[in-house]
Amino acid sequence: MRRFIAAVAGLAVAAPALAADPPLQLTKEQTRVVERLTERALADTTAYEITESLTTEIGPRLGGSEAEARARAWGVRMLKSLGFKNIRIETYDMPAWSRVSESAEIVSPFPQKLAATALGNSVSTPPEGLTAEVARFPSLEALRAAPMTGLEGKIVFVDEPMARTQDGSGYGVAVAKRSGAAVEAGKRGAAAAIIRSVGTDSHRNPHAGNMNYGDAATKVPTAALSNPDADQLARALARSRSVTVRLKIETGVEANATSGNVIGEIPGRTNEIIVIGGHLDSWDLGTGAVDDAAGIGITAAAAKLLADTIGKPRRTIRVVMWGAEEVGLHGARAYAERHKADLPRHALAGESDFGAGRVWRFRSNFGADALPKAAAIAAALKPLGVGPGDNAASGGADIGPLRTAGVPVFELSQDGLDYFDLHHTPDDTMDKIDPEALKQNVAAWAVTLYLASELPGGFRSEPATAAAN
Repeated sequence: MRRFIAAVAGLAVAAPALAADPPLQLTKEQTRVVERLTERALADTTAYEITESLTTEIGPRLGGSEAEARARAWGVRMLKSLGFKNIRIETYDMPAWSRVSESAEIVSPFPQKLAATALGNSVSTPPEGLTAEVARFPSLEALRAAPMTGLEGKIVFVDEPMARTQDGSGYGVAVAKRSGAAVEAGKRGAAAAIIRSVGTDSHRNPHAGNMNYGDAATKVPTAALSNPDADQLARALARSRSVTVRLKIETGVEANATSGNVIGEIPGRTNEIIVIGGHLDSWDLGTGAVDDAAGIGITAAAAKLLADTIGKPRRTIRVVMWGAEEVGLHGARAYAERHKADLPRHALAGESDFGAGRVWRFRSNFGADALPKAAAIAAALKPLGVGPGDNAASGGADIGPLRTAGVPVFELSQDGLDYFDLHHTPDDTMDKIDPEALKQNVAAWAVTLYLASELPGGFRSEPATAAAN
């Protein structure tokens, strides 16, 4: 802690290249609070206890399901127990997809079962399943370049791998095949589509995830193979000119299911709002520990710690447990629409939704006039092993509609090297959570929230002053 004090005390903060002079400097009192928050967070177990409670008492909680409804009731109880105010559930209607059953197997020439899972929003196969010859493509782009004839009645297999990266950038490339494979297969008269899972592990766990047909005229059933099973199917295709697979998927859709966002606040001294949180729903294969019970635990624990340490912050801290993120960002869109008139009072927003690894980078998306504040926050986080990033933060998936509406956002980037080993799989369970990493997350979030609340001025660019006549 002495090293922390030496690093932060009286620090003149060097702003990023776009920031204006003079550089921002923390006061002695701000430095003392940052020190106290860090020390307390690194000894706090609240985030772990919240994460354990959600994954144990609720378990899997697919958007729009009965389990997600129980999770909302859990969220209200949890926020009350933590001392939050103005707790409520803001509901909305949405279509709710569910899986009923699924199976896949090679029928010939090498009969064996395959580990597969239906992708979210997939239609069903015929009740008896479908059996067809497989046509393999090494990438989505290769499928898109394929002729419009020749795939009629076949099962299209997009065998595109995902790159492992710390910041998760490989996901954006690989995830396109979830929807793209089905859409392109349907255009060409294929019977179904299967993909190599969007994930980086080598375990026999297929990765779930949502797909969307868009305005496709033909909707074909779509499933993901575990990475080892994708390898197995590719080897079978290399050994035989014709490989036949049987796929059987049964799914359901409830047209008007109820979901909702759970909200609690640490009221501030002004009417400005800082929105943080994680998403409450999860895929149904695991218990949603890293995606995203950990984000719920981290942000709620950080807000509580801030209130316990300083009392009433300058700006209200609003924790949102977003509903139905995984199946289409329904909660995020509902929140932005419902609070449209209040968005000018939303000073800042950020989400924790990239697992439970240590925070390694702070990124902002502020107006140019506010970049010295971004630099102040980044400098205060350095003793936690957090480096400064750029000013192009996304803020998180559920923050997207707010960012689009002009709300400034920030991002505390977590180490995601192993995140996509677990993402949307049966392996997303509580034992994968590192309690010490969770504490470091809470420390980073608490420090960020404190400075974001207390530093004067906003985070948007100041409006230009009209020249005097």
